[in-house]
Amino acid sequence: MTAVVLATACAMVYGTADFLGGMATRRSRVLAVVVLSQIAGLAVAVVLLPILPGTPAPVTLAWGAASGLCGAAAVVLFYRALATGVMSVVAPITATVSAVLPVLFGLAVGERPEPMALVGVVLALLAVLLVSRDSSGGGSGGGYGPILASLAAGAGFGGFFILLAQAPAEGGAWPLVGARLASVTLIALLALTTGRTLRPGPGTLRVIIAAGVLDMVANVLFMLAQQRGLLSLVGVLVSLYPASTLLLARQVLGERLNTVQTVGIGFTLAAVALIASG
Repeated sequence: MTAVVLATACAMVYGTADFLGGMATRRSRVLAVVVLSQIAGLAVAVVLLPILPGTPAPVTLAWGAASGLCGAAAVVLFYRALATGVMSVVAPITATVSAVLPVLFGLAVGERPEPMALVGVVLALLAVLLVSRDSSGGGSGGGYGPILASLAAGAGFGGFFILLAQAPAEGGAWPLVGARLASVTLIALLALTTGRTLRPGPGTLRVIIAAGVLDMVANVLFMLAQQRGLLSLVGVLVSLYPASTLLLARQVLGERLNTVQTVGIGFTLAAVALIASG
């Protein structure tokens, strides 16, 4: 139950961070938002070192760095897919793949959730697909390129969860420090080689920092959740984050949910209840 609560809270915080990041990208360059938010997250991870003490062993930092590189590549691929494709295709593909991979990995390494929890997993995967679907546009847009990028981005996000879960529990917050150092370095080098500015747009710095802080808080919640529960369950619960993003968009921006997304929200709640009962 503790793992379910932590993973559900993680999904809510991830969704809020994504909402703030999306707001910031309306007035700032994508790479600027990513780098600055991840620098803010790195600062939070450093502050957490005395609170979540651990040993910065090479294996701990290596797993963290690997997860950070995987996550950073996923972000770049995801925004690339959004820029060249249609959101109603890109978002559900990415979210679904990122949810499926931790489940498959967990089952492959011997995790065996209770039958009721497995029903919840299936319902959660369907919920991810539904809440991520946008009613705007149609078709795949841009041919197979955006679809392949979406699949790769989903694999990157799923890989981030899997790799971070491999870091030893005695590492404390050090895996997150390693992850952020690696991701910031990769995105900064990408911006440097492509000549992209890292200067934030007017009035967006506070929003970017808030997004980065919340993203790191979500990472901490995920790490604590997977240490207390099965990755196959925690990973799929965390991947329900688009639901909280949609609800925030509705409350803050006045955006309306379509029928499919509303059904997906209902499936989300049912999935959490089933996984908790299992």
